[in-house]
Amino acid sequence: MTITITAFEQSPDRGQGLARDMPVRWALEEAGLPYAVRLLSFAALKQPAHLAHNPFGQIPAYEEGDLILFESGAIVLHIAQSRPGLLPQDANPRARAIMWMFAALNTVEPPIVEHSMAMLLESGKSWSAERQPMLEQRIRTRLEQLSNRMGEADWLDGAFSAGDLMMVAVLRRLHGSGILNDYPALSAYVARGEARPAFQRAFDAQRAVFLASAGPD
Repeated sequence: MTITITAFEQSPDRGQGLARDMPVRWALEEAGLPYAVRLLSFAALKQPAHLAHNPFGQIPAYEEGDLILFESGAIVLHIAQSRPGLLPQDANPRARAIMWMFAALNTVEPPIVEHSMAMLLESGKSWSAERQPMLEQRIRTRLEQLSNRMGEADWLDGAFSAGDLMMVAVLRRLHGSGILNDYPALSAYVARGEARPAFQRAFDAQRAVFLASAGPD
């Protein structure tokens, strides 16, 4: 049964692997599952055909037979639960891997996204200069807590899991900010995730879409 995901026709991440289809692509590659990609314009995201799959007009959506899912975390969890390799077999480690997926999306990512959105949308406001250090400190608090918990471990809880996949995907949003450089253990952690062959395949596939849309120099 063919798996199809939706992605941006022209991604605003400019081929950096930051769009929300990236962790889904990565999970599919880790699971060894072939998939098709339906590319959508920003206008098409708001049309009834796509809204029937994602009522919020976002990417990605996931189609597999009569199953349609949206939200990247939910899609990755579905892939991890239905195929071996991304979740431990034993109940307790499995539950902890899922816990780390939620931690990545609900605890670590929000201050990162808020900071980036403030830089993008609020930089011209009179109060922006005062607000930015506060937003950055919120990120640093989470990174320090995460770094302390990981210590010198390669992964969050034993072997690589869907929890690491989502956490690395979230931390990659700090590339370019310089913040992650102050946490060597986390920088090395992200690098280990990016070095995985499945990540490389997913990144190359997403970047190929951007390069095709950008056209010749």
